[in-house]
Amino acid sequence: MKRLAWLWLLPALLTAAALMAAQPPAFEPTLKAAEPRPDAPDFALPDMDGRVHRLSDYRGKVVILNFWATWCPPCRREMPSMQRAWHKIRNEGIMMLAVNVGETEDTVFQFMGDYPMDFPVLFDHDGSVSEAWPMLALPTTFVIDPEGRIAYRAVGGREWDDDRLLDPVRALRRPAAEQ
Repeated sequence: MKRLAWLWLLPALLTAAALMAAQPPAFEPTLKAAEPRPDAPDFALPDMDGRVHRLSDYRGKVVILNFWATWCPPCRREMPSMQRAWHKIRNEGIMMLAVNVGETEDTVFQFMGDYPMDFPVLFDHDGSVSEAWPMLALPTTFVIDPEGRIAYRAVGGREWDDDRLLDPVRALRRPAAEQ
């Protein structure tokens, strides 16, 4: 009888194990400090409306700069948390920019139907800007300090609305008297 009970329980255990294996691993709540802090390569990239953004336009602010693509599963997974983070930080003197690598506006526009974003999404159509940055994979996110230097890097997805990530970013802001 006990053997029959295990046989009945076995499919449930196997199903639970399969579901646990199918869940993506949790994102790390960490940033890697860049020491010494190198100058961030400047760029000029268009957004969805054709407006050109230069990184140097944001000098004096902290910038979260994310390189991503719609075909990248960790990128897709982290975008909702980036949107939530944007709503937390947008009035704190911190800018968020998402640089799409190698895709068209139409592709990103369709993606944004499922993953709405109201922070600037920029287009690096030919990948030339991405090549100037020290990254090996997508997504890669850089945190730029107010002096225009790379302060942190995060390779792979993150839960950007986690205060364990945002607090070190917030700490980079200049005191109000200096801004």
